[in-house]
Amino acid sequence: MANKPSDTLQGRPGKFTLFYRRNLGFLFILLWLVGFLVFRLYPFLSSLVYSFSNFHLFNGIQQWGLMNYQEIFSDKKIMNSLGITFKYSFITVPLKLAFALFIAYILNYKIKGVNFFRTAYYIPSILGGSVAIAVLWKALFRDQGLVNAIIRIFGGEGANWLADPKYALFIISLLRVWQFGSAMVLFLAALKGVPADLYEAATIDGASKIRQFWSITVPMITPIIFYNLVTQLCQAFQEFNGPFIITQGGPRNATTLFSLLIYNRAFKSYEMGMASAMAWVLFVIVMVLSLIAFMSQKYWVYYGDEKG
Repeated sequence: MANKPSDTLQGRPGKFTLFYRRNLGFLFILLWLVGFLVFRLYPFLSSLVYSFSNFHLFNGIQQWGLMNYQEIFSDKKIMNSLGITFKYSFITVPLKLAFALFIAYILNYKIKGVNFFRTAYYIPSILGGSVAIAVLWKALFRDQGLVNAIIRIFGGEGANWLADPKYALFIISLLRVWQFGSAMVLFLAALKGVPADLYEAATIDGASKIRQFWSITVPMITPIIFYNLVTQLCQAFQEFNGPFIITQGGPRNATTLFSLLIYNRAFKSYEMGMASAMAWVLFVIVMVLSLIAFMSQKYWVYYGDEKG
């Protein structure tokens, strides 16, 4: 006996149910998508538009054009701040990567209490971005701080670390270098992945530990070195908390990084158009440096799946 039409439709999902099933994944990411559009994409695009205007937070827009970018590349104070940012980044990033790799190399050995030391070295990377740590760093290096007190115990003369332009930027850089824990964990994971038989073969051939490090360890972990280099470079160019809390850009603008200057233009002078233009200049600089790093990786980064 043939089935009735009503029987063939029985149990078939309705249009609403089909729509719900087909778009269930979209519904799961809807909240993130709204947040991305409102708090990421819209500010990103609007800042590009405002960068071509003299937008003032309270006076609005009276002029459109390239005047902000012309001022950026003709203003000595802005260019000096950009130079300080480059200097800060090129001090901080190599030192941070070197310390992270050095500590990771030591902690890769099976020593007593190694898990404790791994945790201890990682904690600063969690706390380092907080305001409290920046305040503590300022207390350590002030004139009557702990660092000068220790120096005086050994008969030395403490320096004006935060009041002298010769030292201030380096002290700010040390705060970022001290936060090498995240890079260290990545290096440690990479070191664990280096095949042990390579070291055994090198030992049989009479290679020293130093030779093994430069000829085996470093080439095998170059992908992680490259990753840490790019990420730490991006972070260094966006550094804000340290110079803002510890020195407020002083002394004599010696620690006025570009991000701090953007903040001053936006939230002290209320020149949103100029701040947007400066932010885009910083974005382009970071993008160019990242592209250079990506283009250079074919000359020094080794991937195990490459075919020679």
